Amino acid sequence: RRSQLLKGLPAKSTVEENSAAGVSVYSFNVTVSPLASEGVAILPTIVNSNPCTEAFDIESKGGLEFRVITTGNPVLDYETMPKSFDLQIFVEDTTGRTDLNTLTVQVIDKNEHPVFRGNMAIQTVTIYVLEGRPPERIYQVDAADPENAKLEYSLLPATVPFSIRESGAVFSTKKFDYEKDPHCYLLNITVTDPDGLNSTRTVNINIINTNDESPYFTTKQRIYRIPEEQSPGTIVANITAKDPDDEDSPSRLFYSIQSSDRHFSINPATGVLQVTGRIDRDALPLRLHPNISLIVRVEDGSTHPSEMEITIIIDDVNDNPPECNPSAFRKEANENTTPGTFRVDLRNYCKDIDVDPSNNQFIFTGLSGFGSNNFALESTVSGRLVMTGTIDLENPANPGVEVYTLTVRVQDIAHPNYSSKYPFYTSFDNIIYIYIRIKPVNEFFPVFRNLSYVFSVSEITKVGSSIGRVHAIDKDWPPNVITYSIVAGAGTRDYTNIFWISPTKGDVRILARLDYETTQKHIFTVQASDQEKSTTASVTVNVLEANDEEPVCSPNFFSLQIPVNLAVGTNINGFRIECQDRDSDPRSFRYFINEGNVNSHFTFSPSAGSNTSRLILASRFDYESGLDTNWIYSLRVHITDDNLVYARGKTTHLIKTGTVTLSIRVIPNPTTATTTTPGFTVVTKRENVYSPSAWYVPFVITLGSLLLLGLLGYLGLLLLPRLRTRCPPAGKARSAPLFHFTFCVSSQTMTRLSTVFDGEARDPVTGRMYEFNTRSGARRWKKSNEPLQPVLAMQVMSSATENSGQGVDRAEAPSKKEPSEKRKELTAATKPAVKPSAGQSETPSQAGLRLQQKKEESENWGLSSLA
Repeated sequence: RRSQLLKGLPAKSTVEENSAAGVSVYSFNVTVSPLASEGVAILPTIVNSNPCTEAFDIESKGGLEFRVITTGNPVLDYETMPKSFDLQIFVEDTTGRTDLNTLTVQVIDKNEHPVFRGNMAIQTVTIYVLEGRPPERIYQVDAADPENAKLEYSLLPATVPFSIRESGAVFSTKKFDYEKDPHCYLLNITVTDPDGLNSTRTVNINIINTNDESPYFTTKQRIYRIPEEQSPGTIVANITAKDPDDEDSPSRLFYSIQSSDRHFSINPATGVLQVTGRIDRDALPLRLHPNISLIVRVEDGSTHPSEMEITIIIDDVNDNPPECNPSAFRKEANENTTPGTFRVDLRNYCKDIDVDPSNNQFIFTGLSGFGSNNFALESTVSGRLVMTGTIDLENPANPGVEVYTLTVRVQDIAHPNYSSKYPFYTSFDNIIYIYIRIKPVNEFFPVFRNLSYVFSVSEITKVGSSIGRVHAIDKDWPPNVITYSIVAGAGTRDYTNIFWISPTKGDVRILARLDYETTQKHIFTVQASDQEKSTTASVTVNVLEANDEEPVCSPNFFSLQIPVNLAVGTNINGFRIECQDRDSDPRSFRYFINEGNVNSHFTFSPSAGSNTSRLILASRFDYESGLDTNWIYSLRVHITDDNLVYARGKTTHLIKTGTVTLSIRVIPNPTTATTTTPGFTVVTKRENVYSPSAWYVPFVITLGSLLLLGLLGYLGLLLLPRLRTRCPPAGKARSAPLFHFTFCVSSQTMTRLSTVFDGEARDPVTGRMYEFNTRSGARRWKKSNEPLQPVLAMQVMSSATENSGQGVDRAEAPSKKEPSEKRKELTAATKPAVKPSAGQSETPSQAGLRLQQKKEESENWGLSSLA
């Protein structure tokens, strides 16, 4: 009987592709009849699926609850398998009741990782690249996305000389050299889909060696020595070479001799050099030139051969009768020569005239003479004179003999057979005189007492001062003269050498001023030399800091104007100074008004602890009671830092102070109470300062000026006689042209120039503009038709500015008016400055103009009387 036992079925459910085994797909219950006391006889089972698959199974959740799960075999794949499965589930209880229902499972697509195809999908790909090849494509990566999305390629590490394109093509980015570059590279190639899923595979790239390198000789020896008359086949040398392209494998090299020679041959495979022909030292050309030069070539089968020149020296076998020339020798031997050292080979000077080897046997005997105990013949046959003792000039036991005189007797061993040439010759016996002079040897290096020297010196040490001494000794006898020098360092960016060392005493001195703020430590190398041997030592000069930098403030000169009734505590004209000091903290400045602060009307705030301070009016002016009488205050402000203040009691020579000069003009109250804004005068001071290193600039300017003045004086003396003869009468001087000047000694016409009003400002009381002379203080009201200048500024001519600190005015350009016209203009300009009426007080401007007018009138009268 079929009953409804499967509760929840039929139904539909979903599951993601690639789900692992045990993933729950759908849960359902089984209901049984109350008569079924034992429950379910046949558990729920998938009896059929459409399409057929084993990807699903049923497991119990406990009791009568069950669920459909994935088995993982096969793994569900949306792209390759059906998208839907109909599962028929059967169940039967113990009473025989059954039920069969369908569960439809839909497979849901899931974004999967990209996959590699081809060889990269199953193994690690190995790529071979020939060395010397230009950058090119070396491999094509094949990858795909299950969802057919566009993929992005990348490779790591990024430092390798390879790149990958968007198409997956792998390119080399350089030309490889097998002998210099790594032989193998390991690349991790990653392919990524748009959702960020990626897959990575490894690619091995091997660099293939090619025969592109020349072989090189590994044999270092270039000179060989063999006796004459060596038998053929005698091995002279074993020439070896190596090919960089062969690495550790046996080299495939071919050896040959390029120079034509009948005495030697070389094995083409092994490089063994052998004797192939008779070598007769007594025959030409070896009799004159016993050295044989050979050019040995090695090839590796390519077009890269290498060549090496070797020299074979043929030693002579004594095969001549004794015949010595010369018979006296003068040699020199260095002191402390090692016993056994060869001094002279007598056999080289005693030879046979016969080439036959059987007739060249002779001996040397009878070594005698003063000091012969220090010498000996190696053997009676060789005739080589060697030293047997040690002669040390530094040894106190040395007898002090300079030249040793030795005699040696030369005798022929074999019975002479010279009857054909010497019919009456019966014996051969010669005496050789040998004079050996012992020469002193510079055996010992100069030795510094210290390997390194450290000197500490203050940065204010005077140039030329000695900062220390280095000392070296030499044990040679006679003593050698030691010379000191600086071989490295001792320079800066501005100076080639800032230190000097005494060549004879080793004193180190300063050539240039030291600056701790620029360089705190100087390291240089000194050398002690005895003309042949030298040694070095390191010298470190630690520059000790000193407070040698004075504060530098801006501006360093300023002019101000303030009204007499300015309120106490006001920042005067908003003026402030800003200071800097290279060796002090910005918070260490102190400000003092040392000069000109009469009655202490002015102060700076803050007075300490800042690199910026403002000028403050500290107390009111009192001119009415007579306490104050100055209308112009010239303040000299000193700026110092705490370091300088603390050092006053210890090293007064270290005190350095910055200076600022202020000129303050107090403007009196006007006769009518008019409130105006006080103005101020800006005076710019320019100063040309030459660098100490440019000392020659003022020297050249001064010398040129003196030469120019001398030339002008000489020309004046030449023109003076002509001017005297052509001088016009005095009465006609006034009718001369405008720019005609007369230089007559007997009669001169003096023309007075009008006062130069080189500045202008606004009167703080009346508000009117007036002109003034910066030197004399003369004033006049400005004409009303002339344009007004800004209220808070006063224009100062450059000539007055540059000469304000020197008290010299530059002359005004020549006026185009006659003197009489100038006097009229001056009279018209000074008319406003008339004497005030009774009951009306003069303003400072009017009083100044009246005084100036009187002064000019007196000057005009004086000039007229002189004329």
